Amino acid sequence: MSKISNMNRAPVLIANRGEIAIRIARTAKALGFPTVAVYSEADRFSEHVRACDQAYFIGGSAPKDSYLNVENVIAAAKASGAQYIHPGYGFLSERAHFADALKAAGLTFVGPSAESMRLMGDKITARKTIDDLGLPRVPGSPGVVKDGGEAARVAKEIGYPILLKAAAGGGGKGMRRVDSEKEIVSAFEGASREAQSAFGDGSMYVEKLILEPHHVEIQVFGDGKGGAIHLGERECSIQRRHQKVWEETPAPILNRHPKTREAMFEAGLKITSAVKYAGAGTLEFIVDGAGNFYFLEMNTRLQVEHSVTEWITGIDLVAMQLLLATGELTADGKKLETPSRNGASVEARLYAEDPQNFLPAPGPVGRIHLPHGPFVRVDSAITEAGEISMHYDPMIAKISVWGKTREEAIGRMRVALDETRVEPPKNRDGSKRGSLKTNLEFLQKLVRNDQVLGGDTTTDLIAKNKDLTEAPSAEVVDAGVTAEEAIALSLHQFLLEQNAREGANQSSGGDSHHSMWQTVSRREGVRS
Repeated sequence: MSKISNMNRAPVLIANRGEIAIRIARTAKALGFPTVAVYSEADRFSEHVRACDQAYFIGGSAPKDSYLNVENVIAAAKASGAQYIHPGYGFLSERAHFADALKAAGLTFVGPSAESMRLMGDKITARKTIDDLGLPRVPGSPGVVKDGGEAARVAKEIGYPILLKAAAGGGGKGMRRVDSEKEIVSAFEGASREAQSAFGDGSMYVEKLILEPHHVEIQVFGDGKGGAIHLGERECSIQRRHQKVWEETPAPILNRHPKTREAMFEAGLKITSAVKYAGAGTLEFIVDGAGNFYFLEMNTRLQVEHSVTEWITGIDLVAMQLLLATGELTADGKKLETPSRNGASVEARLYAEDPQNFLPAPGPVGRIHLPHGPFVRVDSAITEAGEISMHYDPMIAKISVWGKTREEAIGRMRVALDETRVEPPKNRDGSKRGSLKTNLEFLQKLVRNDQVLGGDTTTDLIAKNKDLTEAPSAEVVDAGVTAEEAIALSLHQFLLEQNAREGANQSSGGDSHHSMWQTVSRREGVRS
């Protein structure tokens, strides 16, 4: 592939995949940055490849062979002529060694310095930084614990229940709740293995589990010189498997404790300034029912749920990241200004997972219809004839809405979720084929739940509301497909299979008949 040239800006390589790669590419293009995608073997036909001006293959389907492979990412940047590397979230986004490697290669990391990441991205070092600043944090081990036995000794001191957490982790991976000593060794081993696989680091630490808490985070942005602003808070208390499925702003718990909100803003700015943080970051806290708050960790990257902050501030956080990296955001003595916040926003995460136990259920997609309408935003990389890969996070889409009030925003979310359809392919008789399941039904129940509507969204909400995950009493026939549609689908499937058979019998390999993948790749213009 030829190098990209642009008279105004150097290219940005997006070291990620899926919806976040597409989201970053959109803003980069709007600002005049040529864009470079990278992709693994599993992502050869993925939408983010099409979303960028150029695309480079970086390795096998396993993340360690591609999206976590620093050498391959840098090689792609050099081959494409990219100067800026945006990591998105997950993968290499919080790896100080990646930022160091980019600097050594003469490339610009769109994010904080490696030093800031070591101070705050590493959960253990972050806890020490918080102690030095005199801010409250959740009790736990002073550092990494070497094995299950040491974790058990710490747990005995602080009391059960506890959380085992990955020192390099995030997104709920490498995390286990432990309620008694007999569970701790096996839980430690399982969490450490998961952390090693996801982050390349199996180090674990122990934290006291505060019961019935609210999970609240502060969005900050620093200039790298000690200047910092906040862009409000987000409440992310509704979680399954320690991973968020519903985020909103303003936080309902802080509406009841406005002084806590201001104190959390001050704490967030104090931390951001102290570590001379550059770019977008998120400080996560636990808030109890009385309004007391405790520092949990800092995510030194863009958050999955950044869209709700963008809704209420009108600020494009990716644009701020890119312009800070070029030096334009704070050039000529410019200072960051705290934006005003308006209205309320809610985001729901649509996943390919079993709605009863939340285990991943990826597979090919047959039919997908995502919502539209006033003040509705969808971030997705999935289309019809696409597939949710077993190799990566099974997210299908992030659906976010805005309203003048929380009630208005939730009303819009209810309509948006009711409009959404994601189904596996169909057999000739109209029955579903493949392994794909989604949490759509769960989200549709959630948006109508009394506790959610009342704003009392503690982290144990799902466990307390068993009806959210109850299986239907009987298999319900999909009312979304009419008899005529079922006949048309069957005929379409029959013709595809007939074409495939006839094409296989031809000795000439001509183009009269194509497999479905060939048809899709030609229609979509996917590059190999």
